[in-house]
Amino acid sequence: MSHGEIVELEEMPDETGPLSKRHETTVMGLRVRDLMTRGVVSVAPEDSVAKAYDLMLEHRFRHLTVIAGDGELVGLLTHRDLLRHSLIERAELPLSLQRSVLQRIRVEEVMTSEVQTAAPGQSLRQAALIMLANKFGCLPVVEEAEVVGILTEADFVRYFALAAQTPAPVATSGPS
Repeated sequence: MSHGEIVELEEMPDETGPLSKRHETTVMGLRVRDLMTRGVVSVAPEDSVAKAYDLMLEHRFRHLTVIAGDGELVGLLTHRDLLRHSLIERAELPLSLQRSVLQRIRVEEVMTSEVQTAAPGQSLRQAALIMLANKFGCLPVVEEAEVVGILTEADFVRYFALAAQTPAPVATSGPS
């Protein structure tokens, strides 16, 4: 296989495929807490964009929550925000100058401050519909004014990619 070649996967039998009836029933009962990523990496509004970009590269994230000193979610910084403001990969500038520009710009200057969130007990379907309708790549997950996780497109991909390899998770019911 050469680099860049598209690999087609063999079609899986219906009873073991990620969208089998067994998993479809389970997916409908899943909650945000069942798929969200815990241990969210955040930045402060006064942090430099350089710091935020370094964190994105280091952890291979495209989304960072922006948390104020009092612990309140005040924004979201995405890779798309950086691109929109032409803050990364400016080929016409030397790397040292690019870095200098990123050091001078604060996260609060480019972040999205109107952030839609999800609750851990919210239905996964409802969160997915919000993400789809608004073309969001993620939803920070907030419980009692504290960010407890983040639900990203990658979480959905991971779930469905691994669904056929693992038993269907047990859906939990209870308070939101």
